[in-house]
Amino acid sequence: MPIPPLATLTVVGYAPARAALGAWHLAAQRPLLRGVPGLRFAKLLGTGGGIGFSARPDLATWALFAVWAAPADWARFRDNSRVLRQYRRRGREVYTLRLTPLWAHGRWDGQDLFGELPPAPPEPAAPVAVLTRATLRALRALRFWRQVPRVDRTLRRADGRLFSLGFGELPYLRQGTLSVWRSTAEMEAWAYADPAHREVIRRTRAEGWYAEELFARFRVHGKEGTWRGRDPLQGGG
Repeated sequence: MPIPPLATLTVVGYAPARAALGAWHLAAQRPLLRGVPGLRFAKLLGTGGGIGFSARPDLATWALFAVWAAPADWARFRDNSRVLRQYRRRGREVYTLRLTPLWAHGRWDGQDLFGELPPAPPEPAAPVAVLTRATLRALRALRFWRQVPRVDRTLRRADGRLFSLGFGELPYLRQGTLSVWRSTAEMEAWAYADPAHREVIRRTRAEGWYAEELFARFRVHGKEGTWRGRDPLQGGG
């Protein structure tokens, strides 16, 4: 039976006066990620100013999403890498989610990030993380962004949301979100029962908004650090 890889999302917040360091890290750290043992995939990301997809950037918050062959590879990187040292020294706050993939559909930059995943027993009361990442078709992007405010409002009111972050690789065209929910049932209640989000799902498929897409669910393997002064998985998002 294959052993699933480990995914990590590291979010770094900078003081307003040092926000430009995040943009510098985005450019300067790419060479530092090449050839890292056990690192299968990595993306340095900007973030949005909302709690999900957002047309307004947050220039003081940046992120690194990575996929590792094994937890030991992440641990070695966490303890010894120049990238993480820069985040700790120059950032005001660093928070990392460690995620074990349960299910995935689609690709990111043409890559199958997680390979064949072993069957996972359901854990209805355990926290679940959800990744949505898409490349928008340029001629469909405006339709997508017109729907974002409605979905954002319902996401803010959703029961069980512990943490959520919108991120981007290319402004307005390559976008994604990662959210953590108290349980699968609460996540699905919002994703499939909320009228605004359900309508976006329908139109996405019917009108072909995405040129590439990836949807994945994860078990929360662990977390490190704080965000906004606390661990968001201990309370509401």
